[in-house]
Amino acid sequence: MNLTQEQKDRVESILAQMTLEEKIGQVNLESPSIVGGFDVPFEELIEMMTDGRISQEEFGQIMATSTRDYHEDDIRAGRVGAMMGDDPVKANELQKIALEESRLGIPLLMGFDVIHGLRTVYPIAIAEAGSFDDDLFERTAHMAAEESRAHGITWNFAPMIDVARDSRWGRVSEGPGEDPRLGARFARAKIRGLQNDQSSKEKYVAACMKHYVAYGACESGRDYNTTMMSNSMLHNVYLQTFRAAVEEGAASAMASFNDLNGVPCTVNPYTLRTVLKDGYGMNGFVVSDANGIKECVTHGIARDDEDAGVQAMNAGLDMDMGTHIYKDYLRKAVEEGRVSMAVLDDAVRRILNVKMWLGLFENPYVPEESIAEYADRDVPQAHSDLALEAAEKSIVLLKNEESLLPLQPDTKISLVGSLADSRTEIIGAWAMSWQERDCVSIRQGLEKRGANVKYFACGGPEGDLNKEEIEEAAQWGDVIVAVLGELDSMSGEASSKADITLPGKQRKLLKKLLKTGKKVVLVLMNGRPLALGWEDENVPAILEGWHLGVRMGDAVAEVLLGEKVPEGKLSSSFPAVNGIEPLYYNHPSTGRPGSKSKFTSRYLDAPFAALYPFGYGLSYTTFSYSDLTVKEQKDCLEISVKVANTGEREGTETVQLYMQDVTASLVRPVKELKDYRKITLAAGAQETVQFTLPKQDMGFFNNDAQYVLEDGLFRIFAGGNSRDCLEAEICIAF
Repeated sequence: MNLTQEQKDRVESILAQMTLEEKIGQVNLESPSIVGGFDVPFEELIEMMTDGRISQEEFGQIMATSTRDYHEDDIRAGRVGAMMGDDPVKANELQKIALEESRLGIPLLMGFDVIHGLRTVYPIAIAEAGSFDDDLFERTAHMAAEESRAHGITWNFAPMIDVARDSRWGRVSEGPGEDPRLGARFARAKIRGLQNDQSSKEKYVAACMKHYVAYGACESGRDYNTTMMSNSMLHNVYLQTFRAAVEEGAASAMASFNDLNGVPCTVNPYTLRTVLKDGYGMNGFVVSDANGIKECVTHGIARDDEDAGVQAMNAGLDMDMGTHIYKDYLRKAVEEGRVSMAVLDDAVRRILNVKMWLGLFENPYVPEESIAEYADRDVPQAHSDLALEAAEKSIVLLKNEESLLPLQPDTKISLVGSLADSRTEIIGAWAMSWQERDCVSIRQGLEKRGANVKYFACGGPEGDLNKEEIEEAAQWGDVIVAVLGELDSMSGEASSKADITLPGKQRKLLKKLLKTGKKVVLVLMNGRPLALGWEDENVPAILEGWHLGVRMGDAVAEVLLGEKVPEGKLSSSFPAVNGIEPLYYNHPSTGRPGSKSKFTSRYLDAPFAALYPFGYGLSYTTFSYSDLTVKEQKDCLEISVKVANTGEREGTETVQLYMQDVTASLVRPVKELKDYRKITLAAGAQETVQFTLPKQDMGFFNNDAQYVLEDGLFRIFAGGNSRDCLEAEICIAF
């Protein structure tokens, strides 16, 4: 986010004219107050919908039958800096008040959660990250930016870039998985997609990277829980995605709910000022998460709301989402000298910088043609096509015994499971502005392609099984395709789970289907890695479908029928059973690595390794790796590996490069992703894939948060996943 000198001067001129009350107004994020329909704030109502406490239909009814207070008088008085909402007509009305009726004419930021698409919903992040496709990450974000501006949204609360290593955490669905390198590339691409097309004011929004920081490490995978970690772990893993996003110019950040080593991130001067602003040089602003400042009282680090507000502002928290604490208490704090005017000015300057960079002073309104385009029409075909491409590339083939998939054209398919006929459960957590008419269920996807398919609900994530339907499904089909998994409300915020096996009676359903003797294909629809040890042992073919957005049904049908060859890889490791989380491939070396021997790092009653590791994913063809070579140059390692398509179909492979620092001053991971490259090979073809690993990227942060390069032995790995790799060694003197 770069401003011209003229823009910077204009910001300073505005800041110099502002009263204390107007400055405090800029650090206040309001949401429409719901009057008469439901006595909760708008942001809490959204959370209730996204975590399943109310349905989207109930949300719509509440909004339709309630009166909303948009705080117009406060906007006129300059007491509001930003608003929540996705109504373009109302956005124009409020902007008109801000520009024409307030004293200084400062426009509003209009913010909204656009995590994986707005009207055109594409795959949840944990799924899309598995495409390992940086260009795709960028293009879907750009689509979201365009649709956001058409809805009056100028500020997206995205990307969500928490590294998450515990599948019990519900919000693992919203982020790019367990690896900081993949997460960093995901973050960079999303920032570029949201912010970099400035060819017109309708093409870009201000990104808000979240949740800063270490929220994904919440203890026991329980949402909002404490996080404790070493300084080296913080800098080597959990800060890497945010550092990358800042380097790409992220306009804002959202502080996370959790405490970090005893200090809530909302009032943490080390993470907010020392690291983010002073260290990384972020010139945008930081907003709290909903109610975050007030929760510092509950944390026990602030004695009351006023104290929490003073701590937050002094720590570097620039904008308050939803609590009115800054609005109610900052004037007194500044007048009494507990918050300096310089600190407040810095916060206001950062917010004004973003508004200036967005062009809101000159072009704050949504064009009438944009409102018409997205209001009542179907989504643009180009957007729908992109959602389909993203879904296709995100599907992961986990198992395919005896090449059961793809299904032959004349196969009679018994399609089983209530999820298979759902047009709403395909969307996933934290998606709010989509329309059901744009969605394609798996049943619809198969029927559109002329598959010989008959649907049987039989059962789902909730409720009882239908014995008669199960028997009929077994009798009718040559193959049973069982679509099982989670409702979208079973993942996302406030949806942590101790049991991450298939919920309800779905495993019982699988057992009944398998007893019929028919071949069973399991298609998963879920928002987190599931414990699939039993399924892997008993089901011949398993397809990970995640929650893939509006075109999920088309994408799954294409893969099942062989129109598309699966190419997705896992961005998070899958366990075999409950109880072995957190689970991640890049764990530190131990003195007694896990093995079959008793006195090693293992379980007596469960496997200690991942069932399906990070980076894993099969194809309808096969790939072999050979001839790994590593050559040292002055500033880098030149690495090559030969990849051959040894099967009978064209396929796309993600070639992955890993490294281990064998001996270091701190215990290092057994393996770390350093790069990846996607290649498409015809049957029988081969390609030598080249990687350049800069020596600067071979170091790590020590416990003093210093980045160090240390001489020694390094292992280099290349392969199709984090487990099955070729290996070479090289000694380096930096």
